Amino acid sequence: MALALSDIPEDLQLRILSFLSPTEICSFACTSKRFASLCRDDRKIWRVVCDRRWGKKTHIHKWGNGRIAYKLLFRTLKRLENLIGFWRLCGRANPADSSPPLVFFEWGSSFVLGSRVLAINDDTYRVRKTPFLVLGISSEGRTENFLDLDGNHRSGVPVDLSELERSSLVPVDVNFMGNGHIMVEENPQKSPVCKGSSSDEDVVSEMYTQLANRTSPGGDRRRKRKKEKERQGRIKWEPEHFIKVSDFSPTLARPLQGLWKGFCEGRSMELYLVKYDEVGGVICKKVEDLSLSRQTSPVFWTPDHDFIASPFSVEEEVILDSRIHITPLHGEVHEQVISGMLYMNSSYDPGEGRVWLYENGTFGFGFLRDQFITDLKRVALEDGCLADVLDA
Repeated sequence: MALALSDIPEDLQLRILSFLSPTEICSFACTSKRFASLCRDDRKIWRVVCDRRWGKKTHIHKWGNGRIAYKLLFRTLKRLENLIGFWRLCGRANPADSSPPLVFFEWGSSFVLGSRVLAINDDTYRVRKTPFLVLGISSEGRTENFLDLDGNHRSGVPVDLSELERSSLVPVDVNFMGNGHIMVEENPQKSPVCKGSSSDEDVVSEMYTQLANRTSPGGDRRRKRKKEKERQGRIKWEPEHFIKVSDFSPTLARPLQGLWKGFCEGRSMELYLVKYDEVGGVICKKVEDLSLSRQTSPVFWTPDHDFIASPFSVEEEVILDSRIHITPLHGEVHEQVISGMLYMNSSYDPGEGRVWLYENGTFGFGFLRDQFITDLKRVALEDGCLADVLDA
């Protein structure tokens, strides 16, 4: 016998409603006074909705110090959710700018953290995350975004707020220019966080409970005064634009797609972005080059994405067997089994070459002008997290 929704226990009703969108919940509230009252109950309905969607990723009860309405929290988290993942810097006019071009956003306990991804260049594939942007919400429901110019804080190390050097924290606006483009610019209307502003201090305290370096100096008043003078005298931070890297991992249909890392002939590690173009080819560019405002040549381009399956011709086997693989000196050495090959187009510098697909899902590329193969490894794990991160 079928039961009416009104005859089902309230906890089950809330569970069912948590799968609806906000628009559907509002429509459902119009069906009766009882359901309208239920849908207006912030803790009963919107807390359940937030917990079901983000409860395993962040501590929803800690956002805004637990003092904001869950309906407001839903709107905030839904907006910030689009940030999660990889973004690349774009529009940089000066190639000498040392800002790392790749950024990774992830959930914190009560904030979203953006970290710049830096190659360590210690002859391994390891990278370091340097936090530079923290996005949260105040107890009054205001968006609170802070830029960490020093990037000295590390995740997972609790520390008392009074011990932090916070003169390097700069209030910023994060402007969403569509789903795949953001602009981060300094907010001159807001003063940097300082001791005595209770609501802002609560927010930043919670953020930096997990972000601060245990070695952050405290008690050195002379040093603090010096840092404050440096902050007052510093040049305004220039706005930065970022583009979302939506296809950062390979798929079965597009095994070369995504963010990759590998060593060039100079033994320095580079980050690469590989995309499938509209004419059926595959194009690879350095992430560093993509951050520039001017056009740059690709690392390689293939006119076709359909692999030639192994075994190869005798000529191709000779080209392959005579090559030296460029891999980390201190990494594990694996004998790569090659499953397919692509021809590079010779119209681009540095000329004709090959792309070899390995059975383990990675690939390498090389040019006929030399005897090397650059073996690449994924930047992201299968779950979307950053791979090979050096612990703080």
